[in-house]
Amino acid sequence: MSRSDHDMTKGNIFLHIVAYAIPMILGNFLQLTYNMADSVIISKLLGEGPLAAVSAVNPIMTLMILGASGLGMGASIIIARLYGAEEYKKLKKEYATTVIFGLFFSLAVFLAGYLMSRYILVWTNTPEEVIPEAVTYLRIMFIGFLFTFQYNIMSHSLRGIGNSTMPVVFLAISCTINIGLDLLFIGHFKMGVEGAGLATVIAEAISVVCCLIYIEKKVSFFSLRREDLKIDKGLLSKTLSLGSMTALQQAAQPIGKLCIQSAINTRGVTTIDAFNAVCRVDDFACIPAQSIGSGIMTCAAQNRGAGLRKRVRESIQKGLIVSLCYFPIICITVLVLKHPLMVLLAPKGATEMIEMGVGYLAVKAWIFLLACIVNSIQGYFRGMGKMHIALISTILQISIRAVIVWIWVPKMGIIAEAYGCAIGWIAQTIFEYGYYFLTRKKLEEKIA
Repeated sequence: MSRSDHDMTKGNIFLHIVAYAIPMILGNFLQLTYNMADSVIISKLLGEGPLAAVSAVNPIMTLMILGASGLGMGASIIIARLYGAEEYKKLKKEYATTVIFGLFFSLAVFLAGYLMSRYILVWTNTPEEVIPEAVTYLRIMFIGFLFTFQYNIMSHSLRGIGNSTMPVVFLAISCTINIGLDLLFIGHFKMGVEGAGLATVIAEAISVVCCLIYIEKKVSFFSLRREDLKIDKGLLSKTLSLGSMTALQQAAQPIGKLCIQSAINTRGVTTIDAFNAVCRVDDFACIPAQSIGSGIMTCAAQNRGAGLRKRVRESIQKGLIVSLCYFPIICITVLVLKHPLMVLLAPKGATEMIEMGVGYLAVKAWIFLLACIVNSIQGYFRGMGKMHIALISTILQISIRAVIVWIWVPKMGIIAEAYGCAIGWIAQTIFEYGYYFLTRKKLEEKIA
């Protein structure tokens, strides 16, 4: 792999961000397509009860995955900066340190989560009738977390050097296997939610093996030998400082989502299923804006490492333009397809669930504009290493959103969550862009 393949310190920034974002968009769409297919398979073959069990587990696993992704993203910012500065030996040490630390950390999370699965589900107000199946599914997911964590570290490391394509290839392989095993275990062997969980774990393990093989053969920056398997204490300190802040920021959203889910769970199985379905659509809609934000982050970090102030500034300016161009596409798409999507995701005859979802999406389609604006500035702050700004603004946003849900959901249903999301994003936008314009000159002066 030559440096020029993924070097964002030269060339057209518009093209760099778009070229980086497209593979990430495709990869995340693949992942969400699997998630949606998983929901469809469970709803059609197993019914509302098992679907509610899996739906209750999803926010918990989202929290764990985003926590892992946050740590991987924190490491990727350091890697991108070292790559821009052409400090390749230090870059390899950073990668080795993150992989070794991640192995021990994920093992600790697995053990704690496996033992506490039932207590976690009770705390989130999961209906009693679905807890047995939800516990089984959640415990299997904690086993899979051992593989999920390592995949996130390796994929984010590749993205740190600008390679957003290969993680998508591995993800495509994993998702294809996952759907095939879902159909086999649930449809043929009648294994229920246990089969769905087992299919996911096997697919995640395969994605990790694919990453390891590719890195060993193609990426000399990350190819590790026995003598490289050491933790650099200085780099570990920096990684934990930056990575933990990123992980907290990534985890803040699903923690708030757990609070929101807890409020939704009190409304019964139909409301749980409707909210899970609109969240699937919501995830799809936000992926391009998030991927463009990641492109902004990597571009800003590489150019920061290279000491190129003007290109750092252009990363946010041009990246925001790219993101805003996406909004009318997703708004129109959701408005046109809201009813067919809910029919697809709902069990047969679930008329009330479909009506709830359609009403929610009719409002949420217009709010995606704020997602485009927020994700762009978040990417810039991450690339500049200002993780605390991203963390504070995310906590502000999700706190407002959760409070509104608890107050309004009993009166308005799940549509209250859409309004809460809008108000939270507006507050986040004001905070982050206000900070940007007040401190931009000082931030740029620190670029070597």
